[in-house]
Amino acid sequence: MSRSRFKTIVLALAATFIAVSLVSFPQESVNASKQGLKIWWGTVFPSLLPFFIICELLINFGVVKFIGVILEPLMKPLFKVPGVGGFVWAMGMVSGFPTGARLTVLLRQEKQLSKVEAERLVCFTNSSSPLFIIGAVSISFFHNAQLGAVLILSHYLGNICIGLMMRFYGKEQPQDPKEARDEALLRRAFSALHTTRMKEKRPIGKLLGDAVISSVHTLLMIGGFIILFSVINRLLSSLHITQFLGELVAYALRLFHLPEALSTPLISGLFEITLGGQMTSQVQGVSLMHKAIIISFILAFSGLSVQAQVASLLAQSDISFKPFFISRIIHGFLAGFFTFLLWEPVYHANSSAHVLPVSLFAQEGWFYGNFLTLMNIGPALTIITLMIYIIIFIKRMKNV
Repeated sequence: MSRSRFKTIVLALAATFIAVSLVSFPQESVNASKQGLKIWWGTVFPSLLPFFIICELLINFGVVKFIGVILEPLMKPLFKVPGVGGFVWAMGMVSGFPTGARLTVLLRQEKQLSKVEAERLVCFTNSSSPLFIIGAVSISFFHNAQLGAVLILSHYLGNICIGLMMRFYGKEQPQDPKEARDEALLRRAFSALHTTRMKEKRPIGKLLGDAVISSVHTLLMIGGFIILFSVINRLLSSLHITQFLGELVAYALRLFHLPEALSTPLISGLFEITLGGQMTSQVQGVSLMHKAIIISFILAFSGLSVQAQVASLLAQSDISFKPFFISRIIHGFLAGFFTFLLWEPVYHANSSAHVLPVSLFAQEGWFYGNFLTLMNIGPALTIITLMIYIIIFIKRMKNV
């Protein structure tokens, strides 16, 4: 049997299995859909939309090209990617999944990245945002703001290591002779900014409308994946498949001297980060350090839900998904290892000496208050933006 036919049979059986499971467990499916919709509706959409719109405008106005020239001396020697990768890296860290993938695809479509450079870049620019790590995981799930320091350091240190490793991926691209010129850095940066802006012929109103439509379209796709994998995760649990896989994972956990009780949350986290994090925080009789190691692995692996979102975005270009998937596995182990190394010097030191501004993250602090505000206004912002999206879309259709 050919590989193509085998793949067809597997996909058909998987789709049929999910369809039968949906019919067999209708109430569980509805509840899981509501849970996924709540996550997208209240948090993901309002937190990512501004970043998506602004990033697209920055690319069209040439600001990203300007930053790329400035960061070229840093990004080229370290990661062997153009300076624009620095912008993608920063925005990916600030706004979280899957901003890095989306910006990488946009820059690849703009011919600012080669195929190999794009595959290097996407592997280390997709990460969980500080808002999610501190707000959702540390505060909401564990009620422990100090935990966020260890998780953030482990997560981003692992991503940096992935970037350094990926510099050896692929064949070296010939250097552009124009970039090799010994010219003032700022002068080249302003020249690149002006040239990019002059190439953009669309008026500002059209640019803004296109940015809104493109961003909302991407977020609708992300919402669909979140809901789908929330349902799949719940169905696997209802069919006791998660528990079965958890028993197999328990053997692997023993090799790393981790409690077997964390196997089921780990399996859930491999499908969807939020559910895996919540389940891990609820495990009884397990030390916080062991929970933190599992959470770090889940955050770094990013879950099949996020990986499906990234795969969908990469499919819009010629960027291969395989390097990204392999890098997520390596990042998971690196993040867990860094959590183990940093636990004593970071978590216990901060807990006793209050090195971090704890009041900033406490329940009466600034961060926690703003996190609750986002949760409260998120649904309203989602409705308003969707209405704007519908209005712009209808007007565009009338003009066609």
